Amino acid sequence: MIVQNPFAPHLTGTVSPAAQALILEHARTHYTNPCATRDSDIIRREPARDEASCLRPAFVRDVEKIIHTPAYNRLAGKTQVFSFRPNDDLTRRNLHVQLVARIARDIGRALSLNLDLIEAQGLGHDIGHAPFGHIGERFLSKVYHEHTGGAFFHNVQSVRALDTLYKRNLSLQVLDGIICHNGEFEQQCITRSARTSFAEYDTVVQRCWQEGESFINTLRPMTLEGAVVRLSDIIAYVGKDRQDAIRAGLIQEDGFDAHLGSSYNSWAISAFVADCVEHSLGKDHIELSDEGFRELARAKKENYEKIYMTSEVDGNFGKQTEELFAKLFEHELSALTQGDESSYIFRHHIQQVRKYLEPYGYSYDWEDCPAQTVTDFISSMTDSYFIDVCEHLFPEAQDVFPTYPRFV
Repeated sequence: MIVQNPFAPHLTGTVSPAAQALILEHARTHYTNPCATRDSDIIRREPARDEASCLRPAFVRDVEKIIHTPAYNRLAGKTQVFSFRPNDDLTRRNLHVQLVARIARDIGRALSLNLDLIEAQGLGHDIGHAPFGHIGERFLSKVYHEHTGGAFFHNVQSVRALDTLYKRNLSLQVLDGIICHNGEFEQQCITRSARTSFAEYDTVVQRCWQEGESFINTLRPMTLEGAVVRLSDIIAYVGKDRQDAIRAGLIQEDGFDAHLGSSYNSWAISAFVADCVEHSLGKDHIELSDEGFRELARAKKENYEKIYMTSEVDGNFGKQTEELFAKLFEHELSALTQGDESSYIFRHHIQQVRKYLEPYGYSYDWEDCPAQTVTDFISSMTDSYFIDVCEHLFPEAQDVFPTYPRFV
């Protein structure tokens, strides 16, 4: 059965016969898109390390480095949209990054791009996310700004975790794709930047910390693969979050304007992928049709109105939760200042990172900026760890976090 969206009736999830013939011909001839990133193009900080092999090609090594990082494992315990819920079928952030990588690979295959690079960017793009999703990010950014004057954003923390904290020697192309993803800022046409070096990239990272959203919204990825991942991030959540909202009982199946209910997710993936491929074939950028872009923007706006900004999602995080972020930040910063090695930030964070880095001959320079070290610690926490450490340290936290019984 073909599902039709009344807001985008011409998006059928299929490409034109001409596009289909071209895609099949490219597959038959093993065509390589001239705009694709070749394995030989890879740029690393330490080129002598992590050389490609026939078993582990250039960007495959980056995929494996990411999934073997402790921060990747913790994504299973981090909120995508709904926190505190006992429903095991609700999406966690680890599933989200897999969905982004999967959708991006589908687009990338049709466009004859580098699928290993796409997978690495997709799996790594949210690795620096704070607990409790975007609300936790907002709370952490506020206290980070009070101590440093800068801004915390998960895309910037993601590259910090991989490049600086765990020193994974990832390629410039992967790091660039991660920092340039922006699931909150849809664009009909995603063009590439002219970045070619780590010197330029490091300047970008520094400006992100200092200037925040105003600068982050100007970023464009250096690769076409990064442009695909950026669009795929929105495609991956715009329908899936609706499924979760219905599963969580926040809204009924007929509660969204298109009246597709949970099936909007499958419609969105098919429709937006096909639309992107149709309008990006043979081009040096990634593009949606006018109809496709209007529907993506409309659906995202509706998600904000009916899911993200509702009292049952946003309202779960009152002033007390925000105060706990600030209180925990001050507590751990004080432990660093006093050199209290029995504290949790030393035992559960600094010592663990040191242990991870030791076999590679690296050290964790946590003393350079204690406020950044506390930010590293809090952003690395799963939801449950944040709750547990707050309830252990601050008695008043016992009554802060809402609970939803599994059995009623």
